[in-house]
This record gives sequence, structure tokens and C-alpha cells, in this order.
Amino acid sequence: MIEINPNAAMYADKVRIRVCGICIQDNKLLLVRHQATIKNQVFWAPPGGGLQFGETIEACLKREMLEETGLIVDVTRFLFVNEFLQAPLHALELFFEVKPVSGTIATGTDPEAAPDMQLIEEVAWKTKQEVNAIPLTDKHSILHHLYSFNDLLSLPHHFLK
Repeated sequence: MIEINPNAAMYADKVRIRVCGICIQDNKLLLVRHQATIKNQVFWAPPGGGLQFGETIEACLKREMLEETGLIVDVTRFLFVNEFLQAPLHALELFFEVKPVSGTIATGTDPEAAPDMQLIEEVAWKTKQEVNAIPLTDKHSILHHLYSFNDLLSLPHHFLK
């Protein structure tokens, strides 16, 4: 049996639909560092979270960006779908390009989780070199092998493995 961080257990053993934002500004990518989940020390990923019943995709993404990063964003375009599968976690992730409109970057929280069960540890703008220096096990698979951040913007509608 694979061990999962108890703080991530509420996301286990079910398929989730997640909506995530690719936010690039001044040649830096906005990322969220989460506590270790499975087989990693930490987990860096673009901001995003679970779609709630009755919520539009755009509303979900704007809510998640504000909750996790403190930024109000415009959703500019759909980029791609990714299947995240590291049992017991399984999610279909819809990635969109977003542009900051206002707000100040801050490490946010997940209102679904109790204060002592938060996964988010840091929010930061990272250069391509900083992203590439993160061990593969500690970052989302879409961040593996980046030559430039344009790689994330030029895969419209592709399903990634």
C-alpha cells in the first residue's frame, strides 16, 4: 500500500476534476509548493483545485487562484488536459492561461481543509532555471523537461502523459 500524507487523504481514492492556471509574468511562472504527498519531499505545481458541483470552470479557476495565491486573474484561454495519476490520487486537470489583474501574491489556504491540515506551504514566481532545478519527483509532470515557459502555452488541447 502506498502511503499518502494524511493532509492529502481527503483527495485519495476518487477521480477529481481540477482546474489549474498557467500564469507567466516577467519570464517567471507562478507555482505553489505543497507538503509532500506521495514519494516526494514537496510538490511544486501551478495553482488550481477541485471543481465544485454547479460551479463553472472559469469561476472555479478564479476562486482557486485567489484562495491559493491572493491574485485576481482573467482566464484568457484553454491550454490542455492532463491526467494526473499517482495512486491513490487521480485527477483530470484542465489547464488555462491566466493573467493577473490585481492582488498581491501571498501563500493561501484551502478552505476545505482544517487549519492544521493545510497542504500549501509557499507561493512563488520561479524562473525556468529554478523550475528545472527542482527534482522531477518534487514537481508536477507538466514541468518536466521545459525548454521555455512557451512550451506550456504551445500545447493547446493536447492530452499529456
